[in-house]
Amino acid sequence: MGPLGWLLDAQVQVAGSPVLAREIVGNAFGLVSALFGLRRLVWAWPVGMVGNALLLTVFLGGVFATPQEHDLYGQAGRQVFFFAVSVYGWWRWRRNRRADVGQAAVVPRWATGRERLMLLLAAGLGTAAAYPVLKALGSWGPLADAWILTGSLLATYGMARGWVEFWLLWIAVDAVGVPLLLRGGFYPSAVMYLIYGALCAWGFAAWWRTSRAAAPARTPSYREAVA
Repeated sequence: MGPLGWLLDAQVQVAGSPVLAREIVGNAFGLVSALFGLRRLVWAWPVGMVGNALLLTVFLGGVFATPQEHDLYGQAGRQVFFFAVSVYGWWRWRRNRRADVGQAAVVPRWATGRERLMLLLAAGLGTAAAYPVLKALGSWGPLADAWILTGSLLATYGMARGWVEFWLLWIAVDAVGVPLLLRGGFYPSAVMYLIYGALCAWGFAAWWRTSRAAAPARTPSYREAVA
């Protein structure tokens, strides 16, 4: 069995249940991406995209052979949207580097009042819109899955914009995702969500400190705030 064959077919036993190796590998790429994001490195985006591609195949059990009994279409769909938003994030951070904002690819800042209001509206409307769709598709735990999908997309967009609040969105996603994934038998993903939660708390503190240090030197203009 070659490396590709192993990645597609290999399974390990976790808590007495079979788990795909590609679920573990995909989450490992996600963790590395989060660490790079904490350090505001451009490589966070392409590394995360590899993890998205692998995890897409994990959560679509009806299409790809998986040992779990449940399909999480919201989890699968968010990998596709992650990939698309990551293209934007990759472009934006690379543009920042070319603009010579410093060694890091983005300068953290708090979202404006208008941006926070838009985030809240998008969170409510996105979850409300995704819920009936996921329920009709037969996704397991459709309401929780709808929030995970919506919150994850908003957090990824916030990361691309450099908003400190994106870490809080991830923590809210993790709080819902851990019990859902445990009940569904996606144990590596549940464990990674727990690790992500701790990492997000660390990242939030780090970005908050950086934003406070950068605030006197750089206040975003109105055009930057609404761009």
